[in-house]
Amino acid sequence: MSTVPTLSIIGCGKLGRSLARLFVTHNSAMLADVLNLNTNSGTRAVEFIGSGRVVQRYADLRAVDIFLLATPDDQIVPCCEALTQTGILSPRSVVFHCSGALPSTVLEAARQQGAAVASIHPIRSFAQPEKVVEDFPGTYCGVEGDTRALDVLTPLFNSVGARFVPIEREAKVLYHAAAVFASNYLVTLLDTAIQTYARAGIPQDVALKMMSVLVRETISNVLQTGPEQALTGPIARGDIDTVNRQYHALKATHPAHGRLYKQLGVETMHLANRRRKMAS
Repeated sequence: MSTVPTLSIIGCGKLGRSLARLFVTHNSAMLADVLNLNTNSGTRAVEFIGSGRVVQRYADLRAVDIFLLATPDDQIVPCCEALTQTGILSPRSVVFHCSGALPSTVLEAARQQGAAVASIHPIRSFAQPEKVVEDFPGTYCGVEGDTRALDVLTPLFNSVGARFVPIEREAKVLYHAAAVFASNYLVTLLDTAIQTYARAGIPQDVALKMMSVLVRETISNVLQTGPEQALTGPIARGDIDTVNRQYHALKATHPAHGRLYKQLGVETMHLANRRRKMAS
């Protein structure tokens, strides 16, 4: 393998183009080909990255050191199988994906052709590639896979400031579920708060401003001191009357939100009990 490995990307969306630009900017890898379902999106990816060649078919791909499959999860296996059918993989090849939910073993078709495989999941949102490129250093990445693949990929990611966290392949689905709680479901929970404010007569733009300091301070406290010390509110104070009144009000106006409030209340009681044990 050359000093600077060659890299091609299949499915170069926001994640793929963000990583590729980081690698190219830091002279960590040389981008060869970009294969997207839509040629126009491939062209936009190459323009954003600043290098690379857009190809339209798997048959147009050149042999490179590393292949990144940055497609949606349900396309990783068929894309891997299509890649193996080109005949360009060899025992020197590394194939990896960035799915948080799927293990590296879904790339078995590539492994059968001698390639080393891995999964590297950057634990962050790629909604704004420009922002990702600016502040990627320090990003944690859940990692598992073949030793040889990780030997190649570790210096590549180290060069852009990634922090690897080894994860158990068999627990990958739980690892990703934790990220869903921390990110996706947090958004849903905040949306529930906005809807509840609306039923109290407060419009969304005002609700967002009201929530701003509360949300930021809560998240900051959890990250700095842990959830036990960050917990405040009626359950932490033992004010069960307030909890019951809120539950019944929610149940009457939006039963689903009432059920959610109740379930979260049960989990919060467990958290409050942990807090009390820590204080004793």
